[in-house]
Amino acid sequence: HVQLVESGGGSVLAGGSLRLSCSVSGDSYRSSCMSWFRQAPGKEREGVALLNYDGRTSYADSVKGRFTISKDNAKNTLILQMNSLKPEDSALYYCAANPTGGRWPYEYKYWGQGTQVTVS
Repeated sequence: HVQLVESGGGSVLAGGSLRLSCSVSGDSYRSSCMSWFRQAPGKEREGVALLNYDGRTSYADSVKGRFTISKDNAKNTLILQMNSLKPEDSALYYCAANPTGGRWPYEYKYWGQGTQVTVS
């Protein structure tokens, strides 16, 4: 079993930065692949960034060059550094984990409760 707890959301002006964290506990194998997703009101949940077990990363085109996904292994924490934020980045951000995964929500079994990001 894996438990995920996000933190770090908040309100920020356009052009600003936020750093989201996702504390990971439980079976490390089951969280080999981790991603950040987001969901805005009335929209489908979309993948933002992925970190695979081998360190490979991938990003949605809309956030490339602005967001960075990483993991602090000492603290077992997944991080999303978000720079140059835009109003369209406003959403509820979730971290997700699975032994294997990709860009789609259905590929992930474990989810956090979400943290709100509002850019104005």
